[in-house]
Order: sequence, then structure tokens, then C-alpha cells
Amino acid sequence: MPEIDLSDPEVVRDPFAAYGRVREQAPLARLRIPGLSPWWVVTRHEAARAMLADPRLEIRADSFMRPGVPDDCLPYMRTMSELNGSEHARMRKLVAPAFTPRRAAEFRPRIERIVDRLLDDVEKNAAADGTVDLLPHFARPLPMDVICELVGVPGSDRPRWRAYGATVAAGAGGEFAEAIPGIMDGAKAAIARRRAEPGDDLLADLITAQAEDGDRLTDAEMVTLVWHLVIAGQTPANLIANAVVALLTHPGRREALRDDPDLMPGAVEELIRWCGPTLLSIPRYAREDVELCGVRVRAGEAVTAAVAAANRDPRVFTDPERLDVTRPKGPYGHLGFAHGPHFCVGASIARVQTQVALTALLRRHPSLGLAAEPEELRAPDPGTWRLTALPVTLGE
Repeated sequence: MPEIDLSDPEVVRDPFAAYGRVREQAPLARLRIPGLSPWWVVTRHEAARAMLADPRLEIRADSFMRPGVPDDCLPYMRTMSELNGSEHARMRKLVAPAFTPRRAAEFRPRIERIVDRLLDDVEKNAAADGTVDLLPHFARPLPMDVICELVGVPGSDRPRWRAYGATVAAGAGGEFAEAIPGIMDGAKAAIARRRAEPGDDLLADLITAQAEDGDRLTDAEMVTLVWHLVIAGQTPANLIANAVVALLTHPGRREALRDDPDLMPGAVEELIRWCGPTLLSIPRYAREDVELCGVRVRAGEAVTAAVAAANRDPRVFTDPERLDVTRPKGPYGHLGFAHGPHFCVGASIARVQTQVALTALLRRHPSLGLAAEPEELRAPDPGTWRLTALPVTLGE
């Protein structure tokens, strides 16, 4: 049985190559994690899809490294991500209408205004030589501004939510724990304001759902949904940053997108496949003994999918190591947003904001260039492919 050791510097430096080597040895391997019992890791696309949709494997509280929080915050910590079966389906049904592809498309003009405003700020913050860090000035604040607009967090509260988003995107566990009480208070304040001032946003929809007969939301569930959706909506920050690096290190692909913006939707799918931030899926735990890839996984054991390996599986993708922004759509897509019941509810809005962000950036700064070597910018994070900074030169 092949093994992947997350403490191995080579795994952290180039997880795509490390996971890929194991994928070609076997569809199932053992994952060694410092301080934890070994996990099973599924490496191939077909097996990963099956695992992520298998109801015998469930996400639960143990799937997350939960920060310590004050006792009064505990009722709001069980989010939709760790619900299963009918519980999960009920909560997802309540929020899904706000995140359909149609709603995301309708929301595009508002995202375009947010992007243009942030790019104005980028230019104002650039040094005399045109150098600026896109991470704090563009990639990180954009998802928070978008999700706050969608959910209905008022403008006066958004600087505080931006700070929370930056903390989460930076992967700072201790700081995240310290921010939790403020996040909860912010969610409660946003709900109270929307109750007093009706609007047209997700909060208004949730308040309506709570008042109607049928699947009624409790106050605790409402607060939990709001803070979780706002914080979970930070995923595009790392995707946008990774995509910028990928395009700037592949000038032919950048020029193709700059010359033909209609390629952007397909290109974003390819960028998620090729350099998406998710390296490993949220672990599932076997509810009973399960056979995976011909191996018996015992009840209670953890299983994850090596998304970085599955998304470059040559059994599914032709020439998978190549970044191809004109790649035709195949029968199976990437697993960057997971698969099955826990497929990312915000995938449509993440896609649209990434498309808008990259299109505007390339249009306004066609001579954009990196101001540091990519390997100098990578965070030593074995679970998420992300940057610690994104210094660029804006050019003419």
C-alpha cells in the first residue's frame, strides 16, 4: 500500500507531482499526518467521485479542526458542512435558490462593479514603479465583498468582515478562534438589521423561510448559516491568486484570454482543475465497514480524496499536466468543488466572480507581470494550494 507523508517537504513543495506518482501506483493509499491516525486517500478520479457521493461515508465534527471558542458560541458551530442525510438536504434546500447559475448570472453586474472598484484601489496602492501586492488589495477582499453583497451584510459592517475573511484565507487557526465571537455577533447584527429593514438578498429569503410553514429555521440555525456562508465564501481568494500566477507564467494562455474573453468560462474550469486551491477533500468517516478500491475500510476510519491527483488523472483528462484554456468539455469535470451531496453550494457564484476578476484584470493591465518567483510565494500548506503574497507589476 503506497503512502503519502504530509510532513515530507517534497509533498508540500509539489503536491501535484507527489500525489500523481502515488495515483499511478494505486487508486487507494495511506495518508500520514503528523499527530493524527493515518487516513485513507483515494487518488483516481472515478474512485474519488464514487467516494464523495457514498452515503456510507459521512462528514462529521471530526472532519474539521475546530478552534476553541467561548461557550456562548458553541450553539452556532455545527454548520451545514457537517450535516448529513435529511438534515443536510433540508438546510441546503433553503439556501440553494440564492446560489443557482441563473442567480449568479443576474448578480454579475454587481460583481463587475465591485471588481472595478477594487482595481481602482489596486492602482492607488501601487508603488511608484507600479508594484503592488494583489493578495490583500484584490484577491482577498473580492470574495468577501461579493458574498456580503449577496447575503445582505450592510456596507458599514464590511470592513470588519473583510478582516475576518483575511484571517480565514490566511489559514490562521489561532486568530480564527479569536475572531469567532466577533463573527457570530456580526451575523446576529446583520439578521436583526434585515428583520427591521426588508431587502432583496439571501438574508431576506432566509427570514421569509423561517416565517413560513414547513421547514422552519431556528434562530441558531439562521446565525450559523449566515456566518458559515460568509466565511466559506472566501474560497475564490486562493483560486483567483493561483489563476493569476498560472496565467502570468503561461503567457500564451494569458494572451489567448486577453484576445478572446469568451474563452474565460471554460478557462476558469481548466484553472480550477489545474491549480485549484483544494488539494485534499474534507475527510469522510466510514459509518460501517466499506470496501473501497478492493480494500476494506473499517467503520470509523477517515477517508479523503486527493483532489490534486484526481484532477490530473490521465484516465479522464487528455494531457492532464498541460494547462489548456481551450480544453473541450469532457464527460467528467474537475472535483475542485467536490461531488455528491456536499458539492459546493456556492460554486456558481465562485465561477462568475473568478471570470469577472480575471477578465477585468487582463483588460486593465495587459502588461501585468509577476514581481517575484512563484516558488517564493507559496504557503507551506499540505491541504490547500495557496499563496502568502502576490506581488505584481501593473505595467503600462
